[in-house]
Amino acid sequence: MSTETLIGRLLKRKYLGASLGGALVLFAAGIVFWGGFNTVLEATNTMPFCTGCHVMESTVYQEYKHTIHYENRTGVRAGCSDCHVPNPWVYKFLRKIQASNEILHWLIGSINTPEKFEDKRLTLAKNVWKSMKDTDSRECRNCHSNEGMSKVVQKPRAAKQHETMVKEGQTCIDCHKGIAHRPIHKALPDDYAVYDGKADRAIKLPVVSAEAMKAEMLGGRLTPLPAGAAAPAAAAAAPAPAPAPAATAAPAASGGAPVGNAPVNWDKAAALDIPFFYPGQTGLEWILKGTDHGGARPVRRGGDRCFECHGKEQPAMGEKMATGAKAEAAPIPKKRAAVAVQLKAAHDGKNLYLRFQWPDAPHTPAPFAPGGKMDADNPIKFAMMITGTGIDLGEQGGCWVTCHQDSRYMAEAPKAEGISADLKAKLGITDGPTKYLAESRTAIELANAPRGGWDKVKPQADLDALLKAGTLMELSRFKSGKGQSESGYVLEKRVMEGGVPTTYQGGLANGVWTVVMTRPLVAGKPGFQDLAPGKLYTVGFALHDDFTSARFHHVSLEYKLGLDNAEAQINAVKQ
Repeated sequence: MSTETLIGRLLKRKYLGASLGGALVLFAAGIVFWGGFNTVLEATNTMPFCTGCHVMESTVYQEYKHTIHYENRTGVRAGCSDCHVPNPWVYKFLRKIQASNEILHWLIGSINTPEKFEDKRLTLAKNVWKSMKDTDSRECRNCHSNEGMSKVVQKPRAAKQHETMVKEGQTCIDCHKGIAHRPIHKALPDDYAVYDGKADRAIKLPVVSAEAMKAEMLGGRLTPLPAGAAAPAAAAAAPAPAPAPAATAAPAASGGAPVGNAPVNWDKAAALDIPFFYPGQTGLEWILKGTDHGGARPVRRGGDRCFECHGKEQPAMGEKMATGAKAEAAPIPKKRAAVAVQLKAAHDGKNLYLRFQWPDAPHTPAPFAPGGKMDADNPIKFAMMITGTGIDLGEQGGCWVTCHQDSRYMAEAPKAEGISADLKAKLGITDGPTKYLAESRTAIELANAPRGGWDKVKPQADLDALLKAGTLMELSRFKSGKGQSESGYVLEKRVMEGGVPTTYQGGLANGVWTVVMTRPLVAGKPGFQDLAPGKLYTVGFALHDDFTSARFHHVSLEYKLGLDNAEAQINAVKQ
């Protein structure tokens, strides 16, 4: 029997109704089909295929090229399919079937132009976000995982929010929308089911000219200029702001003028370095709106303090705003972004003593102010607030609870002609609404412009009850021009009289400012707090340096003050 005959007979023999030869042909065809199918499947995962149509290439691809997923310090690039196509084969196949619907709509003209694509972009994005939420951000977790993240090397803000994510059962897409494309998520309301807000560093307010700002500050002021003060000539538009200098190192403990006669040996008091940073136009409503501030959810729902997330990044935040890169419509060219202030604290059983020192800096004229000085009489003003009782977010945000988007020179401040004479008189308005507490208003608008509630003042009887209950922010201030000390409070407005008798002394020597504050431990005023050992008090500080006024100051985050209390950030030890 020949070999050909044996092979021929084997190939012709039937198994389960099919010849071996036919089965081999089908098997080979299956391999070719499977290989070809997978080759085509993988070909549709490539960047050239994903960006092959004009709409994708000219929109989402251009946006993606400016994100960290395209270019980063590690050299690892995440392509379209890494985020939008599952790795498991079954889910990948199903995703390709779904994607064919998108191609169909491109072919029939539903999204075949950038304009049509943008019209439907939010709907398309919501579909993707829902899918990622339903799969627990599966594609994100191909590269990222909770177990693989080191909280030690993360910024405090990131570490804190990742802790919140685990506690609340959130997933990556809850916060990281807009990570690879234009922030269309900013069109969502804050109460969107799977989204609470993610700030985008590429968004900033339009920078207005010096002339426009001057018109707002001077031409639109509610009271006439002081006698003998001529209205300034129109200034040239402010040049593009240069990068703001970083915070100057805090002065040595022994530096500065020998200011003050406090019975304290400052050499025995521990020094605390506090970065004061430029806050721009970031009022309370800005903080509580997720599309402005990524920490809105932790503040509103988690009760987080500002310091917990931002305690190590104040100078970096200040630089963004001082340069006009974020939340500042009228940057002062070359204004320093942060000031390194050194604080020492002590008490003697009767009074609290605080000493502040910081380096002076060259004058940076405000292009919208007469002679470049907003307050020519005072080279510096220094203020301190102590949070009272019953103030929502007071323990979390400190003095930020008094700052609102509709305060003077803020982003949504009311126009002068829109303020009634009654409200001007009631709120002591001269050049715009000053600080106030939300507790003094019947309503505060958080979502829609104009945000705030400056004109929704409660009846006087309610305000009197709040004041009696201590629902106020104690405020004291030092004005360097005449060495003046002021003390009062903030409730329905800023009141600079009738407060705890707090005194300041201060001066400039050897390039270092020194300010010493003395405040009785026993307030001696109804509604104001006594300072006692064993308790913590939330305080905040503000510095108007370089002849500035209103919101153009440097501020601290909220700090916890205590007497002989090791748990306090500012621990005033008895001497």
